[in-house]
Amino acid sequence: MSDHPSTYKAALSASDSIEWDDRAAVHMNEDGQGLLDGMKALRRGTLAEMVAYVSKLPESERSQYVIQKAGDHRLDISEIMALAAHPDFPG
Repeated sequence: MSDHPSTYKAALSASDSIEWDDRAAVHMNEDGQGLLDGMKALRRGTLAEMVAYVSKLPESERSQYVIQKAGDHRLDISEIMALAAHPDFPG
C-alpha cells in the first residue's frame, strides 16, 4: 500500500488516478479524532476495500462512517459513494 497524499477532490491530470491501494481505515463519523485517533479505527485495509465495505452497508447506516485515507483526508459518505461509482473502482 502506498502512503502518499491523496489527490481525490483535487485537479487530476490525465496521468493521475485514484490510488486504490493506499492505506485507509473506517471510523465512526463522530469519533472525535484527536491524539489517539488511530486506535479508534473500526476496520483497516486498502482504500478500495474500505470504500467497498462502507458502500455495501445499509443506506440508513452509511452516514455513520467516514474513511481516513493514508492519514491525510477523511472521506465523508458523499465522497465514499462517488468513489464507489467511479468507473475504475475495483470493488
